[in-house]
Amino acid sequence: MLILDFEKSLFELDDKVKELKNLSTKDMNILEEIKRLESKQKKLLKKIYAELKPWEKVLVARHQDRPKTSDYINALIEDFVPLAGDRIFGNDFAITAGIGRFQGLSVAILGHEKGRDTEERIKHNFGMPHPEGYRKACRLMDLADRFQMPLITFIDTAGAYPGVGAEERGQSEAIAKCIARALKFDHPIISVIIGEGGSGGAVALAVANVIAMLEYSVYSVISPEGCASILYRDAAKAEDAANALRLTSQDLLKFKMIDCIIPEPLGGAHRDSDAAVAAVGNYISSSLLSMSNVGNLRKHRTDKFLGFCRNCGE
Repeated sequence: MLILDFEKSLFELDDKVKELKNLSTKDMNILEEIKRLESKQKKLLKKIYAELKPWEKVLVARHQDRPKTSDYINALIEDFVPLAGDRIFGNDFAITAGIGRFQGLSVAILGHEKGRDTEERIKHNFGMPHPEGYRKACRLMDLADRFQMPLITFIDTAGAYPGVGAEERGQSEAIAKCIARALKFDHPIISVIIGEGGSGGAVALAVANVIAMLEYSVYSVISPEGCASILYRDAAKAEDAANALRLTSQDLLKFKMIDCIIPEPLGGAHRDSDAAVAAVGNYISSSLLSMSNVGNLRKHRTDKFLGFCRNCGE
C-alpha cells in the first residue's frame, strides 16, 4: 500500500503489531500488548483523518488504492455492456461508458477511469479524456434517453487532456456539447465524485440532478498544481493553492455546489474498498427513489446549474 507522509506513524504501529503477532500468541502479556497497540492505532487513525488539511485530502483523493469506476461497475452493475468509440475518431479508454442493471433497473453508466498499475494508467491516459471520450459520452446519453434509462456517472479525473492533438480535435467544443447534452437529458442523472474532480473535464460528466462527493474526494476548477503555477508562478506551492481553492467535500457542501457527502470508512476508501462501494450503492439507490418524485427532471437540472451562476454573481 502507498504510504502517505501523514500516515507514517500509523504504519510504524502496524509494524509493531505484526512483529508481536509473529511471536507466540499464547503469551497473555503479548496478547494484551497487541490489543493496546491496535486500540492506539485506531484512535490515531481517527485523529489524523479528522484533522486532514485540504492538500492532504487531495493526496487521499488521488490514492492509487481508492476504488475506481471499474470497481463500482463490477460491484454494483449487473450485465454491464460497454460502449466503445465516438464514431468520428476513435475510442477513448479514459472514459468508460455502457449500460447494465442496477438493482434490477436498466441504467446507463459513465465514468472516468484512471487505471491502477503503469500499464493501465497509460492505456486510460491517467483518466484524462480526449474529445472522443466526451463524444462517446454524448452517444451514451442519446442511447439512454431513447430507452428511458437513468444515467449514473462516476467522476475521477485531474481534468481533460490538454495535449495538442486533443485541442486540434476540438476538446473545448466536445466538453461544451457534453454539458449541453446532459442539460437536455430527460431522465435522472446521478453523479458521484469518487476521487478527483478537476475542471471542465469533470463537469462534463457531473451535470446531474443530484451530485455527491465521497468524504475525502476533491472537486475544483483547476488542480492545485495548475493553480499554483498560475497564481504563484511555482507549482511547488500546490499546498497553498489547495488551501485557497476550497476544494474539499465539506467546502462544496457549504457552498451548495453538491447535495451530499458520502462518508468513507475510517482511514479512507483505500482502506476498505468494499465498504466505500456499498455506501455509494446505497446513495445511488436512495437518489433514484427520490428522483421519482421530481416532475420535470430537465428543468430541475437546468435550474440547479443556473442557480450556481446566480450564486457566483452574488
